[in-house]
Amino acid sequence: MATIRNARPDDLEAIYEISLLTGEAGQDASALYHDRKMIGHIYSAPYVMLSPETSFVVEDADGVAGYVVGPYDTPAFEDRLESEWWPALRDCYPAPQGDPEGWNADQRRSFTIHNPQRAFAARAAEFPAHIHMNMLPRLQGQGLGTRLLDRWMTSARQAGVKGVHLGTNAGNIGGQRFWASRGFECLAQPFVDPTDRSIWFGQYL
Repeated sequence: MATIRNARPDDLEAIYEISLLTGEAGQDASALYHDRKMIGHIYSAPYVMLSPETSFVVEDADGVAGYVVGPYDTPAFEDRLESEWWPALRDCYPAPQGDPEGWNADQRRSFTIHNPQRAFAARAAEFPAHIHMNMLPRLQGQGLGTRLLDRWMTSARQAGVKGVHLGTNAGNIGGQRFWASRGFECLAQPFVDPTDRSIWFGQYL
């Protein structure tokens, strides 16, 4: 039977792996990366380490197989990333050089580490929290994604959070359907940068 609980530092290796195995529009991105931790360095691990109280995992007999992570105050969390998370990674991963058109997946993530994009100001003001959520196929289709999301949402409401946003890859149609079915609305201007290629969702809490 699967259980949901707060994330712990000893979950980190599993969370890195889930990030990779769901990192290509919800599908396995292993073939794209030389460094299996690149996606997790950006989209999951810092949340577990810097905000464990807002990070939850779902675990079955075989181990952790899904997570939802996300801070209640996006701009404040981005400030913490700049002071507490990115510096060490920048020492490990050099900024890529040359024509970006020729960069591989690892180099594109390295660029993000050196040049993280802050949340669009209007979106972060209206929906101050944000989340990332992923689950391995073995636990999909059992209602566990909804339970995991509900755990985070309940915690956020109790903390007085007024709204949450998230982004999805334009090619992740299944993910977009999931969020829409859970009460999230697709956002447009003024909450989205018109040049942004991601699909953004928001929900008031």
